Amino acid sequence: MSNVAVELTRAATAVAALGGSSAEFAGLSDAEVLAARGPIADLLRLSSTAATLLAGTIAERSRPQLGQSGMAARHGFGTPTLMVQHATGLSRIEAGRLLAVGVLMRDTETAERQAAEPRPAMPAVPVTSSVPGIPLAPPVPPPLAPMVVPWQAPIVHAVAAGTFSPGVGDALLRGLGTLDQAVTAEKLAAALRVLVVEAAGMNTEQAFKRARRVRDDLDAAGILTREKQARDDTTWSLWRRADGMVTLHALLPPEQGETWLATYDALTSPRRGGVRFVDPERAVWAQSVKDDPRTVDQIAADSFTQLLKLGADADPNTLFGGRRPVVRVIVTERDRPATAPATLPAPTASFGYLEGNPAPVSGETISRHLCDTGYLGILFDQAGQPLNVGRDQRLFTADQRQGLAVRDGGCRWPGCEQPPSWTEAHHIENWQADPGLSNIDQAMLLCAPHHLLLHNRHWKILLRDGLYWLQPPVEIDPDQTLIALSSKNPLMHEPFRLDAPPGATLQLDLASVDLPGAGWHRRQP
Repeated sequence: MSNVAVELTRAATAVAALGGSSAEFAGLSDAEVLAARGPIADLLRLSSTAATLLAGTIAERSRPQLGQSGMAARHGFGTPTLMVQHATGLSRIEAGRLLAVGVLMRDTETAERQAAEPRPAMPAVPVTSSVPGIPLAPPVPPPLAPMVVPWQAPIVHAVAAGTFSPGVGDALLRGLGTLDQAVTAEKLAAALRVLVVEAAGMNTEQAFKRARRVRDDLDAAGILTREKQARDDTTWSLWRRADGMVTLHALLPPEQGETWLATYDALTSPRRGGVRFVDPERAVWAQSVKDDPRTVDQIAADSFTQLLKLGADADPNTLFGGRRPVVRVIVTERDRPATAPATLPAPTASFGYLEGNPAPVSGETISRHLCDTGYLGILFDQAGQPLNVGRDQRLFTADQRQGLAVRDGGCRWPGCEQPPSWTEAHHIENWQADPGLSNIDQAMLLCAPHHLLLHNRHWKILLRDGLYWLQPPVEIDPDQTLIALSSKNPLMHEPFRLDAPPGATLQLDLASVDLPGAGWHRRQP
């Protein structure tokens, strides 16, 4: 019996022991509920692996060469994907991804098995001579074509071993992309040997972002191509329903989408979670926000409609640009293009990130933002901390908030994906106590729910040797095992290097940050 079958049986037995009704689960203690998460997660992951193996078998027995005699066609399904969807109850997209991983698992297993088997000798091809008196050369056997194992083999092995789910495996495949002249199979295989270890504790979104970051490091020249593809994939649908309501559905490239998100945040952020830490001079404004009877959705709809009216009534001879939603482009000093277009480096040399967005932007986009809005510099020390302002005031300044946004990249709570615009600055040390300074090294960005959780449920953030750690309360973890709090900004992590030794700890050498249009992150190479 394979490892997957053994582990699947074990997980199913453990889950079955929990009960089969809401009443039985309601009778579990808190400790039993927490312990139940492991076997249930294992069962979901392993059953997904079994479904993937089934999908690969369906694909093999429904291959195009079989025509109407293929399994899917014989049972009335137009494609193997539809048959997998019917068998699993998944969406068509999910079934297609399951099928892709299943086919990869089957092909990899076949290639590795054939590579391990002894190859039969091919019959020798006689060599004749047309020159009299010259003896014939001995027969020369034809060269054997080597068996090529797919570069995705590490993913197949990890899924087969139950290390992570087929969904995570598919996310790694999509994030790494396809082969081209710059990114060879050898490079991707080497990257995968590192990624499969990291991905063991990730969900599908985290795995995709990590793999895409690795691809960006390996193939900076391809960022411009992917930007164009995102632009080509833009969709905009606006229609009126039968009841008169109007529906809007759009798919926007990151650069445009972040402008929409920044506008939405500016219009609605005081209403999300309530207004807190209000200056006494703005008390009237805070009360008006509290008393507003509209929902966040209604406020957004009213505000965007008003923006359209203002745009339609604008003087066509007026050049706007004095006030705009802030979308920061963050880039290291190593990748910062020169201000003069004639001196820009090659596209392969530079790229950055839109703040809060995992998609990179090319050097050309960075230059365009620089030309349009200029840049703002933020000084960092060698430990990666923006400059401090001391204890002069209770709240963090706008400049400090920008530095925190660059350093943290959003809410630093593990697994949280909220961007900087949805966060609050948390004082690690109580400001009323000594040494509760409004210094950036004593601050961290947290979204409102996690900020409240930290204060109300006795979690703690610790700063030790320049690194931040989250300490859970005793009732959550009796051992209070520290959890690393990593920055969500990809540029605050060392770029992926194929030549780095396994397990090496890579240190950042930070000097300063420049933000075009309000933000660039600058790091000395």
